[in-house]
Amino acid sequence: MTTILLVDDEAHFRERMGRAFVKRGYEVLEAAEYEGAMEEMNKTRPDLAVFDLRMPGRSGLELVKAALEVHPELKIVVLTGYGSIATAIESIRLGALSYLPKPADVDDILAAFSRDPALEVAVKKELPTPSLARAEWEHINRVLHDCGGNISEAAKRLNVHRRTLQRKLQSFPPYT
Repeated sequence: MTTILLVDDEAHFRERMGRAFVKRGYEVLEAAEYEGAMEEMNKTRPDLAVFDLRMPGRSGLELVKAALEVHPELKIVVLTGYGSIATAIESIRLGALSYLPKPADVDDILAAFSRDPALEVAVKKELPTPSLARAEWEHINRVLHDCGGNISEAAKRLNVHRRTLQRKLQSFPPYT
């Protein structure tokens, strides 16, 4: 069974991605930050890894460099909600296989891994289009994250009433 290490400081995102990878037959390991990821790397030596670029403490770029020093065969995809050309170039230069903007789903990540001819990763040929409800839910959560969890500020940026935003946040995310 192929092992994948997911490193992201957002627990909800990490858990959702983990469930999706498990459904596709992967063994999933998780870490929230650099230290936890390096501990997991030394303990289990995963086959694949998905690293968030921005995390508390050390960055995903530092993690790419350190992970490849410990495990040179590791295939890494870097995810970020704060992308720039400079960080994309730097992550590839350090040895990451690919660099994807958030929100990326499991099929996007598997497609990035499949660009390496040495890897045989099963990828769906047709990617499903997310529903409007799903796109709205992801956008709301990204804006809320950018506001540091401040619901009033997020409501202002989204141009909705604070109570409406609170109701939307209490509902479960749509899966399609």
